[in-house]
Amino acid sequence: MKNILRHIVKFVLKIPIIIVYRPKIVGKENLPKKDAALICPNHVHAFDSAVIVMMNRRKINILAKEELYKNFFIRFLADIFGIYPVKRNGRSMESVKISLKILKNKELLMLFPEGTRNGMAKGVKAKDGAVKLAIKANVPIIPVGVQGDFKYFKKIKVNIGKPIYYNVSKEDSNNKEVLDKLTQELMDEIVKLRDEKI
Repeated sequence: MKNILRHIVKFVLKIPIIIVYRPKIVGKENLPKKDAALICPNHVHAFDSAVIVMMNRRKINILAKEELYKNFFIRFLADIFGIYPVKRNGRSMESVKISLKILKNKELLMLFPEGTRNGMAKGVKAKDGAVKLAIKANVPIIPVGVQGDFKYFKKIKVNIGKPIYYNVSKEDSNNKEVLDKLTQELMDEIVKLRDEKI
């Protein structure tokens, strides 16, 4: 029943997104059709996750700041779309457990390495949680570059990159220098996709 409701709501919400943002999606073939993966875009606007979720057929689960759950409509969408609350201060072990469960079930999960909107522009250091989670769950990361400023009736472009696989030893998976290096490489790929002409 929930799957049917999700498809109906997605169809309804997709219409205004197409009208207002005229999204162009490139690289859909890079998303796995059945297997698990972490989707990691740059975070430029409150609606960038909505565009990515609505314009892809597979269900994409999301971790979002728990403050959003004060809104009834968000709570309704969270229940049918798979949006899970995360505490912004410190690491929530509960969110890690939820993430690993999602990936173990061979589903897609979206995380923003910037941790906040326009984190790169603000000089905020990217979080290494996505890389660490990908290594722990043994799944690839799909880097995504979101292009556009989300002004009404100006085209938004979503550039989906090729999967990044990590072959890291157990020792290195807990090494902060290694994780920081891999996270920087991930962010470099996201920036490349963001700036690529498509």
